Amino acid sequence: MSEPLVRFQDVQLGYGRQLVLEKVQLDIFRGDFFGLVGPNGSGKTTLLRCLLGILKPLSGEVTRSVGLRIGYVPQREMLDPLFPLSALDIVLMGRYPRAGILRSPQRADRDFAMQCLEQVGLADSAHKLYRELSGGQRQRVLIARALAVEPNLLVLDEPTNGLDLPTEAAILGLIERLHAQNGLTIVLVSHVLNVVARYATRMGVLLDGRLLVGAAEDLMQDQVLEEAYGVPVCVQRLDHHYIVAVREVEEACGDE
Repeated sequence: MSEPLVRFQDVQLGYGRQLVLEKVQLDIFRGDFFGLVGPNGSGKTTLLRCLLGILKPLSGEVTRSVGLRIGYVPQREMLDPLFPLSALDIVLMGRYPRAGILRSPQRADRDFAMQCLEQVGLADSAHKLYRELSGGQRQRVLIARALAVEPNLLVLDEPTNGLDLPTEAAILGLIERLHAQNGLTIVLVSHVLNVVARYATRMGVLLDGRLLVGAAEDLMQDQVLEEAYGVPVCVQRLDHHYIVAVREVEEACGDE
């Protein structure tokens, strides 16, 4: 197997004396579609901050491959829609790490930004104000901005949060195409278990300060998820989809 793009070795993460995650062992390989799930407060944001290089480990080692370029798609709420910026303006921000923040965008940068908007199906909306776009369109703009970095690793934080079902399916389909057709390595962070299990080839589940890593079919088990979320659950599989439901303690999974 090839060397990982990012490797966590015995990593402890936290803030000051507050330990959040311990003994994290994780490899993100080229071509991975890795999904990270866990309940609120389990450490998803902490692990994500370390992956992006914003947070240093308390101990252990995080190594990144030479030439690693991360395209980051934050939650939509992180970008103030009141700024009078067009979709194209937003995507051009993704060129700053390549061209320099003090340099004015060149024609080549604008052409590349337009190509990124075309990739996500928004070339016709390039000059519309970001604040005038729908939630799904804003999400596509943020993905295009991440693509403008020319990444080999695309990290998405809750990309379907607050979207209706058709828009969620369209965004996930776009991410899947970027992975399959462009060969992009994907890290998808979400609290929606069935979304991650449907698309990810490997998963990480956070529970009690630990990270469990494995194939979706190995982690999408009643016992694993019950330990992670602290409630009795029933996991059923239908084709390539997983259905996770909270059940009453006396219920048996699969009973009518």
